[in-house]
Amino acid sequence: MIWSIFLTKKRQIVQETTIAYENKGSLFAMRLSLAVGLGMLGLKAAAYLVTDSTAILSDAAESVIHVVAVGFAAYSLSYSLKPADRGHPYGHAKISFFSSGVEGALIVMAALYIVYEAVYKLITGPELENLGWGTALTVLAVAINGALGSFLLWRGRRYHSIILEANGKHVLTDCWTSIGVVVGLSLIYLTGWSYWDPLCALVVAANIMVSGYGLIRRSIGGLMDEADPEFRREVEGVIQNEVEKRGVSYHRLRHRNLGNACWVDFHILFNDSITIKEAHRIATSIEHTINQSFPFEVIASTHLEPHRDHEHIHQH
Repeated sequence: MIWSIFLTKKRQIVQETTIAYENKGSLFAMRLSLAVGLGMLGLKAAAYLVTDSTAILSDAAESVIHVVAVGFAAYSLSYSLKPADRGHPYGHAKISFFSSGVEGALIVMAALYIVYEAVYKLITGPELENLGWGTALTVLAVAINGALGSFLLWRGRRYHSIILEANGKHVLTDCWTSIGVVVGLSLIYLTGWSYWDPLCALVVAANIMVSGYGLIRRSIGGLMDEADPEFRREVEGVIQNEVEKRGVSYHRLRHRNLGNACWVDFHILFNDSITIKEAHRIATSIEHTINQSFPFEVIASTHLEPHRDHEHIHQH
């Protein structure tokens, strides 16, 4: 008994230490994203000033939105890590979905601005200069944003952080935007036709809008507790394996994404002759196993029921 309590306490300490380490890493990643975003904005602004390219302007406009979005996301991440309190008994992590929605909306706004500028240039005629310098600066932005976006996406998926993942997708969208700009400038070099510039900007705007819509859609799904079929299959596999080993069964499984963790609750059906003490021990063991089976935090909550007449009891 004492050894079991010791192991449980040890697992709890390890888990708390791991969560603290992951939170610290997430904050570092977000601050890094903000610093790089500011640097990219300066780089793209310089490229636009030397070229007067609509495509580069669209890229710079997207970076302005990115910096604003990352600033809000950094605040949201810090807020989401606050512990539960009387006013928020389930914690504050749901703000991550709101953050993702705001970032998606800002991306769509940037896309609409790019469309406006591109159409204006198509009507008035583009006038470009110093394309060599502009292309070189944009290629540098592609390399930096590609590395940063991949890093943020990896960290977000590893730590189950929708804020980091959304930010990573935004950075990679910025990277694809810059690639589109480079393609457009290269076509101008090859053909001498300057209208490739606003046309490229329109293609970039369409790509940005799709990315923004995806973030908004995910935000709404999270706020509405939309089920994740893949996670459900995984958690069902873990639960089924555990209940079969212990000769019990379960039903009424539910789960929800909290933003930085998943909450799982279900009912466990026990033989009528089992004691409350033993049933509680089994349920707690299953909860611990579920929590340890995923690379991110999973909070499991169980309800104990007798196998016989449990439906009749629920009706009353």
